[in-house]
Amino acid sequence: MSFPEDFVWGAATSSYQIEGAASEGGRKPSIWDDFCNESGNILDGSNGDVACDHYDRFETDVQMMKDLGLKAYRFSIAWSRILSFGEGGEEEANPKGIEFYNKLIDLLISKDIEPWVTLYHWDLPSHLHKEEGGW
Repeated sequence: MSFPEDFVWGAATSSYQIEGAASEGGRKPSIWDDFCNESGNILDGSNGDVACDHYDRFETDVQMMKDLGLKAYRFSIAWSRILSFGEGGEEEANPKGIEFYNKLIDLLISKDIEPWVTLYHWDLPSHLHKEEGGW
C-alpha cells in the first residue's frame, strides 16, 4: 500500500488531554475539570491537572515530532487558558495563555511542521457554562 504524494503525516491532540498545567499561566477551570473532579465520574479519580505536561514540555514534544518526520500537528486551543474573566464576568485576554500558543506555533513553523488548529474541542470554560449556559 502506498500513500499519495500529497499525504500529510502528522499527530493530533486535544488541549485537556495533553497540556496539564491546570493552574499555571492564568488558566481557569473548564467543564472537563469540573466533570473529572466530581466524585464518581472517573473510576480511578484521574484528571487533566498534569496530563502529559505539554504546557511545560512542548519544546521537547515538538522536537520529537520533527524527529519522527511529521509534517503537521493538529492541536486544540484551551479557551480556559486564553480567556480570563474580570470584575462582573467581563472576558479578557490572558496574555500568558496567548503567549503559550504563539510560542508553540512559532516553534512548529521553525521545525517545518504545519500547525492545524482546532478552535473548540469540547473544553468550554466553566465560567461560560455556569454563567451563560455556553457560547
